Amino acid sequence: MNILYALLISFFAGISTLIGALFIFLPIKQSQINKFITFSLSFSIAVMIGVSIFDLLPESIFKIEETYHNYTLIIIVFLFLISFLIIKFISRYLTIYENNLYKLGILSMITLILHNLPEGVLTFLSSYTDIKLGIKLSLAIAMHNIPEGIAIAVPLYYATGSKFKAIVRTTLSGLSEPLGAILAYLFLAKWISPTHIALILVLVAGLMITLAIEQMLPETLKYKENKMVYLGLTLGIVVVALNSIL
Repeated sequence: MNILYALLISFFAGISTLIGALFIFLPIKQSQINKFITFSLSFSIAVMIGVSIFDLLPESIFKIEETYHNYTLIIIVFLFLISFLIIKFISRYLTIYENNLYKLGILSMITLILHNLPEGVLTFLSSYTDIKLGIKLSLAIAMHNIPEGIAIAVPLYYATGSKFKAIVRTTLSGLSEPLGAILAYLFLAKWISPTHIALILVLVAGLMITLAIEQMLPETLKYKENKMVYLGLTLGIVVVALNSIL
């Protein structure tokens, strides 16, 4: 029964990404679209960077240091370099798409799938060990999965005009979390260690920070809606702070 509960908790955490996709159903006037896109991207930037710095990195670095000691800094720099190269490689591959928003949405989807897979493993293992701990962890993950859903759905919708494509791709990202839980149950529980998860999460943090600064921020600033940038960043910081407190 614990296994079923752990899988359901992981599913809940992942599928909350779809709540963010509901933003594409807001009745935005044509004259306000640029402001809405700017706000959505700025909000997502703040959440991605905040979650990486305050949630993913501290515990992961501590766990890596326990295992690798003096090599910790080298490992972290190496993982961040790999993250940067991955984003650059995927971005270059996606230059076949002329629409920057579409490219941004696909990059966000790929990055967040890579983010959600280890989170699914972590949620499953925590829930299987302690249901209360798993629920607390899943609620925290759900809080930052919502703006991550915005980061995928809003650019894709305004690039393609298709709600269906935006919803499908956001769903794929969300379902990668329970997929991680299923993989943990079937294959990884006996083999993967907390240090392995920590290494993956540092890589994911590097991916999200690189995506936010190197790809999302320049696109956001193109719209020249500075007030929406400040508003989105501020609200994103507030969400990250609430997530950390809870």
